[in-house]
Amino acid sequence: MKVLLYSGSWNLVKESGVGQALLHQEAMLQANGIATTRTWDADATIIHVNTVFPDTIFAIRKAKRKGMLVVRYAHSTMEDFKRSFTMSNVLAPLFRMWIRFLYQQGDVVITPTPYSKHLLEEYGVTKPIIALSNGVDTNRFYPSEEKRVTFRKKYGFSDSDTVVIGVGHFIERKGILDFLALAKRMPQVRFLWFGHTSSSLMTKKVKQAVADKPVNVQFPGYVDQDALSEAYCGSDLFLFPSFEETEGIVVLEALSCGIPVIVRDIPVYGDWLLNGKNVYKGKNLEDFQRLVTLCDRGSLGNLAEAGLKVAKQRSIPAMASQMMELYQKYNGGTVGYAECI
Repeated sequence: MKVLLYSGSWNLVKESGVGQALLHQEAMLQANGIATTRTWDADATIIHVNTVFPDTIFAIRKAKRKGMLVVRYAHSTMEDFKRSFTMSNVLAPLFRMWIRFLYQQGDVVITPTPYSKHLLEEYGVTKPIIALSNGVDTNRFYPSEEKRVTFRKKYGFSDSDTVVIGVGHFIERKGILDFLALAKRMPQVRFLWFGHTSSSLMTKKVKQAVADKPVNVQFPGYVDQDALSEAYCGSDLFLFPSFEETEGIVVLEALSCGIPVIVRDIPVYGDWLLNGKNVYKGKNLEDFQRLVTLCDRGSLGNLAEAGLKVAKQRSIPAMASQMMELYQKYNGGTVGYAECI
């Protein structure tokens, strides 16, 4: 068996969560001895489609003509399209119609969480929908004192500095406005936001907030996975104030590195991230300030062990086993589970 990981428009998504999800799928398959390809090999029998660009329509039609099983990944929803780029709120209803059409083209639809599965069902997607985490590379993201030292030396932080990091695009939905507002309230704390977005795609509010960032904020830009792992290990807290997600790979990465994680209290986390158990949750800027203040004082409870447990449950090997079961069910019984592992 060979799986085609369709990578049309790769340059547009390679630095995003969608791009990372495709790489995770590749790792899951290869870990189980399944051959993968990015080209139209004659012997590929399954195709994974991750993006929502128009070229995917033609890719799926070609795959169906070849008799391939079409696994349609649903990383995007109308809800997480809103508050993203200029005009996104206006275009959101049209985006919902578009992705519903695209997701209906799959033989089976995979989405990261039960929450996003529920949204797709509300849209009227009638194909089988499976909730399967994007997973996390626990071999790359793990607690490391050495990485902590490297990170702090690279950015000029002392061991006594309180460092808070965020990761994501420069878009309102990711909560960057609250992140920067919090930094202004807490000048004694160091804040870093990792990621990059073209200024042409930023809303006026985000452009202004970024231009007016306080002196205790740094924007290191997009960094590779190893540098990001160092950042998680070297910081004291990961703050992810996103208003909407289908899962949040960066949350899993931070948990896998054993650092405290603060997320906004939104529905996607309801059944697997528990406030005060494996993460801390806040509803607004005041909540975030209270929690970061506790961290700054060394009074934030240690949830590292529970957070690591969540990450391990969603490790690439764990998700690979579930993916093989999916193939066995939907690929006409031609893929035996024992054969795949």
